[in-house]
Amino acid sequence: MSDARRLIVLTGATRGLGRALVPHFVAAGHVLVGCGRSAEHVAELSQQFPAPHAFAVLDVIDSAALESWSREVLTQHGPPDLLINNAAVMNPLAPLWEISAQDFDRVIDVNVKGLVNAIRAFVPAMVERKHGVIVNLSSGWGRSTAPEVAPYCASKYAVEGLTLAMAQELPKGMAAVPLNPGIINTDMLQSAWGDGADRYPSAEQWAKRAAPFLLSLGAKDNGKSLSVS
Repeated sequence: MSDARRLIVLTGATRGLGRALVPHFVAAGHVLVGCGRSAEHVAELSQQFPAPHAFAVLDVIDSAALESWSREVLTQHGPPDLLINNAAVMNPLAPLWEISAQDFDRVIDVNVKGLVNAIRAFVPAMVERKHGVIVNLSSGWGRSTAPEVAPYCASKYAVEGLTLAMAQELPKGMAAVPLNPGIINTDMLQSAWGDGADRYPSAEQWAKRAAPFLLSLGAKDNGKSLSVS
């Protein structure tokens, strides 16, 4: 992608990796439109990064709300140059047979269905323009497995598969990339590993490397399973 000013749409912008990316994209001169579930965090982002940037209180599992938001974004800004599907949740650590139906459904609803909701909302306009990159946040656990995170593994394996299939459907000039961010010390990791998460880089440290990497992606990367090193 060129260094020109771009429109970046980011789900899960209020916490973790998404929140850490926001100031880097803004500092690079791009327009950032993001969503998250926390009204408090959205208000903080809106105050710190005013127009032309914009943030909305939104749960990606609500397809109707996501469609409505996308219509506003497309009307005001046009199709995104970079769509980053980052919103995700982790299951409570337990053997698969001990994971409740509610906890399993939440992981699949957010990590898979929510991601597809965002694709359905924004990608048609990108395809019509035959321009743009879709990055779907995967995981090392979308390419390998570990005990007690089976629902999360299942969701991220799904992200890998659907992204690579979608890459074959896009017109020339576009790209879809499943991206493994690596192991980052976020609230999500702390919920799984507790103090063990402190051994890994913070989201802010990660974002310094990840933002330029994301901005470098283009049609050449279509269908590649990539990682932030």
